[in-house]
Amino acid sequence: MKILITGGNNAKALKLMKAFPSHFVLLADYGDVPAIVTENYAFSSLGLLNKDSIAHILLNFCITEAIDCIIPLHDYEVLPLAKSAVLFGEYGIQVLLPHADVIADYLTTEKITRQNFAVFIHGDRIFSTEESLVSVNGSSNLNGVFGFNSADDLKLFTI
Repeated sequence: MKILITGGNNAKALKLMKAFPSHFVLLADYGDVPAIVTENYAFSSLGLLNKDSIAHILLNFCITEAIDCIIPLHDYEVLPLAKSAVLFGEYGIQVLLPHADVIADYLTTEKITRQNFAVFIHGDRIFSTEESLVSVNGSSNLNGVFGFNSADDLKLFTI
C-alpha cells in the first residue's frame, strides 16, 4: 500500500511513519521539498500552494503517484478532503479522515500540545503511541490520525 502524508516537511509527518512500517510512505508538501528516496519512504513536492483548489491538486497528485491512502495534516486541507472523500474513493483512494458531517467534533483551534497520537481506520485502532487508548475502539467515526492527552480528548492530528 502506498500512503501519502501531507505536511511532509513537518516533524509530525515523520512521527507518523512509524505507524506504517510495512507500507511505502510518500511525504509531500507544498513548495520546496528535499529530494530523498529510500526503500520505505520518499519526499515529494505538491507544487505551489493554492488553497482554493486543494482537493483538485491532491486528487491529481494521488492519481499520478498511484496513492492508495491519503492522510492530510495541514489544517486547511482537512475540510476540502473530507467533503471530497467520495470522489477520492471512486479512484480507489482512501481519505483517512472522519466523515464531513462529524469532522467538526474533532477539529480544534486551541494550541494545546497533545503528547500522543493514534491511527484509526473505520473505528479500529491500528496504531497508538499510548496503549491506554484501548477503550476508544468501536466508533466508526474514528477514521484518521488523532492527537490526544487522554482518551476523551481526541482531536485531529494536524499542523
